[in-house]
Order: sequence, then C-alpha cells, then structure tokens
Amino acid sequence: MVYGAVNVDMIAGPSEILIVSDGNQNPSYIAADLISQAEHDELASSILLTLSDKEAEAVSNEVGVQLSKLPKSKIASEAIKNYGAILVCDTKQELIDIANQIAPEHLEVLFEYKKITDSLTNAGCIFSGEYSPEPLGDYMAGPNHILPTNGSARAFSPLGIQSFMKRSNYIEASKEGLEKIYKDVALFAKAENLDGHANSILRRFSDDE
Repeated sequence: MVYGAVNVDMIAGPSEILIVSDGNQNPSYIAADLISQAEHDELASSILLTLSDKEAEAVSNEVGVQLSKLPKSKIASEAIKNYGAILVCDTKQELIDIANQIAPEHLEVLFEYKKITDSLTNAGCIFSGEYSPEPLGDYMAGPNHILPTNGSARAFSPLGIQSFMKRSNYIEASKEGLEKIYKDVALFAKAENLDGHANSILRRFSDDE
C-alpha cells in the first residue's frame, strides 16, 4: 500500500533451496534440508547438485523415508514431486556454474566451502558446512532473511538498510572542464539524433547566442 511513497523489500516468490555436495556428505542431513523448504509451499523448489551417483540415490531414498514421517507431508511431497531435483555433475566447476545459473534463495555448501564460496556469486544466503542448515538462518543466525528468489539473486541482494534509502547523483562542471569534452558530448547526442541535447552543450561555446 505504501509502495511509491517508500520502497518495499522485494516481490519474493516461493521458497528455494539448493544444496551442493561432493558426494561424501550425510544423506540424512541433505534430505532433511531439502524437505525443510519443500514444506513451505507446493511451489517450493528443493535441488541437490552432487558429484556422486551413489549419494544421489541415497538422498533420494532418504527423502522418501523422511517424508513418510512428516506431519505436513502432503505439501512437501507435492513440492518435491514437481519442483525437486537431484542432479549429478561431472566436475566441481560444472556444479559451481549450475549453482550460479540457478541463483537460489538459499544455498548450502557442504564441501570445501572456504575454497569455493568466492566462486558462488549468485545466492540470497550461503550456508557453509553441514552444521549451518537453512533453518538456522530463518530463526537464529542474524542476517536478514528476506532474500531474492526465482533467480533474481543474479542481480539483487538480501534486504538491508540500503533497501530503504534513496540517493541523488550530483554533477558540477566548470566552464574549463566542460570545454575539454563538450564536442564529445555533442557527438554522442547527434549520434542519437537528439539535436536539442547537442544544442544545449554547443550553445555554451558558440558565438551565435
């Protein structure tokens, strides 16, 4: 209701989690974390990228076991069915590239996180290590948990005080300063067929006033 008078955080979509693993992690933890987001909404997305076929199968089985014991299993099961995925990557670089393309709301990095986190550039919040599950960020860790979704982490950041601040740009040129570049400015204007723009610049250095 106040959008336009003040800024709002963002237009966020269904919850998302992407987990990246080298194939040597605890399948029970991974399955639990995938389900933790799936229970939000039937449109929630829960994805695992792994380097191991064996881990992929183990996690898939564990998801089924844990869903059968979950009170809200109907919602989570529907989300897993329609928007869940387990992808086996051939290389660590492929895994990183796919993660950056997905640009998830929540990204759990379960291996070599001190080495590869700098390469993971598109995520709302990055959870490093097996003891940093996503719900820690929801309830206790501290950083703001209103995060970009639907791939918008490629261009947007989590909510912060900057989200509610506005600013203006300021330009001041001296006659001497503008004189050094005015012909170039006019050239750009004329290239866009904006003769009025060019005139605004050229008139300041023309005898025909």
